[in-house]
Amino acid sequence: MLASAQTQIQVYGAWQCSNDYCTWGTVRSVSDFDKANHWMIDRGDGMPSVNLVVFSFVNPVKLMNLTNDSQTANGIPIGMTADIVNYFTSKNVRVMFSIGGASYTSDWNTALSSNPTQLALNAAAAARQFGVGMEIDYENDSNPNLSGLQTFINAYRSQDVYDAGGTNPTARLTINLASGDTYLTALAAYATANWLSATNPVVDYANAMVSNTQFKTAAGAEAEWRQHVDGAPTLSPPVPPLAPAKLTGAVYLVGKKPIPECRNFSASLEDSTGKFVKTVKPDGNGSSDGMLGYMFWAAECSGTGTVCTTPPDACRGGVGVGATHYNIPIPMPPLRQN
Repeated sequence: MLASAQTQIQVYGAWQCSNDYCTWGTVRSVSDFDKANHWMIDRGDGMPSVNLVVFSFVNPVKLMNLTNDSQTANGIPIGMTADIVNYFTSKNVRVMFSIGGASYTSDWNTALSSNPTQLALNAAAAARQFGVGMEIDYENDSNPNLSGLQTFINAYRSQDVYDAGGTNPTARLTINLASGDTYLTALAAYATANWLSATNPVVDYANAMVSNTQFKTAAGAEAEWRQHVDGAPTLSPPVPPLAPAKLTGAVYLVGKKPIPECRNFSASLEDSTGKFVKTVKPDGNGSSDGMLGYMFWAAECSGTGTVCTTPPDACRGGVGVGATHYNIPIPMPPLRQN
């Protein structure tokens, strides 16, 4: 049986790379992009396989400086064009840009120590230009610049205030945390306490990113996601509990070959963890059961160590079938707040 309205999966999205391992350094025609990614907007019945795509990644230093070079225009990779954004939004799929990623951690450090306000103002201007939201992907585990990140968020919110109804796409601001709380602990502790409140939120929600490797079992994935929900009081710093309604969980789409998450829904983690995602109860924060949903890493070509999700390995049989199974709402509805 599908989830009740209270625990309906609302976020069912994919981080979207291009054909150059997430650099987005080449302008592509819509027809070329469609050949590789048509499954994203058509699960086989004309409906999209996801209700969100997050273009990954924008270099924070280049965005802060509004860099123009062979792969960048005003700080945004030249492959992230209005045409490719419209490719998704015309099908009622929400689009966001991800600032950072593991490869740009040092660039985040540089931007946050030099001019986080300007970075935020430029991010908000780009969001308005393209009609997208923004994601913070700052993967500094050892010594994150949390005061700089606080300044960034304050400045972004000075341009686009928090929008609980979700009608303003540029106001959507999310943050990535680790799969559980034992990595990026300081970021998780600060973000949960200061930005992800169920009663006074500043950031819309957090994504629990993929682990180093795909979870081998549903129990393994659920244990990591439950760390966020339960909190981790014994860690240093201690991490408070996060409302399930402020959290998505992530799984890989592909490895060195296609895997069930891409090709075979009935054998996938998005199937076997579904009951947990729809029913996990708050544990000290929040009032409604169930996480927001799933994120998938990553569409098209995410790295040299993995295959691409392009045909014949497109992911209709996994993600697409899951969208039908879970009756994923398209467009994304207003999100549960607590």
